[in-house]
Amino acid sequence: MTSYRTALVNGLDIFYREAGSRDNPTILLLHGYPTSSHMFRNLMPVLADQFHLVAPDYPGFGYSSMPSIDEFDYTFDHLTTVIAGFIEAIDLQRYSLYLMDYGAPIGYRLATQHPERVETLIVQNGNAYEEGLDDFWQPMRTFWQHKTPENTERVRQALVNKGAQLYYTTGVRNLENLSPDTWTLDEALLDRTGNWDIQLALKYDYQSNVLLYPQWQAYLRRYQPPTLVVWGKNDLGFLVEGANAYKRDLQNLEFHLFDTGHFALEEEGEAIADYIRQFITTHVVKEDTMLVASRK
Repeated sequence: MTSYRTALVNGLDIFYREAGSRDNPTILLLHGYPTSSHMFRNLMPVLADQFHLVAPDYPGFGYSSMPSIDEFDYTFDHLTTVIAGFIEAIDLQRYSLYLMDYGAPIGYRLATQHPERVETLIVQNGNAYEEGLDDFWQPMRTFWQHKTPENTERVRQALVNKGAQLYYTTGVRNLENLSPDTWTLDEALLDRTGNWDIQLALKYDYQSNVLLYPQWQAYLRRYQPPTLVVWGKNDLGFLVEGANAYKRDLQNLEFHLFDTGHFALEEEGEAIADYIRQFITTHVVKEDTMLVASRK
């Protein structure tokens, strides 16, 4: 069963989902935009027989605390500080990181701060290379370069008008595969008073992630974490070129593209779960077993 819990971190209530025994290898699942840990609702029970799974909501997302932009500095550095505090609060020592969309910049910050804790990476539509950021990002780049009231309002209106549904439906094979519960929940949470200001602040700060790409690539080259890429190839925001770029720096890479969009778990959850099971069993469970045997 999945449990629904809250941890107190720096005065904030951080909601998280947890499934599986702590005796098993841990997967820390870091969600993307515009959703929350809800995106992992189907994946967690499927893998809970073999793994320990933890999926937090960031401040301003899901069921975690949502302080206003005057009360909390909504940057990816600050979100990472909170999630690092969350990791300490629930006492996670070592883990695989599932990196998706916003989860990638948070996860790579965590990985570069504590590379010794990371057993493997699972990357699903999460960028560490500029190749994946094409024309779709041009209005955002203009916003980064010139944060005028006009550009700010233009981005705000684009976010509000797109809503969440577009992120789920673009690039999928069959709309009937998708539950409208997903974007309906996301949009309800986005429409809370003050939340669009939060999202706008994070969209502006996303430029800090792009500046750190070289550092994250250096981490990949140096530490060579075993990495599983499971990528929805029809994502307009995180292009397949961003997935292919991982091949440049990683020697121990398993790579799978899926004919779907941004939220690949919605159409390809079973296949992705199977790949994760095989991958972590090979790179964590078997290696730990071999290490114990060698000590004997």
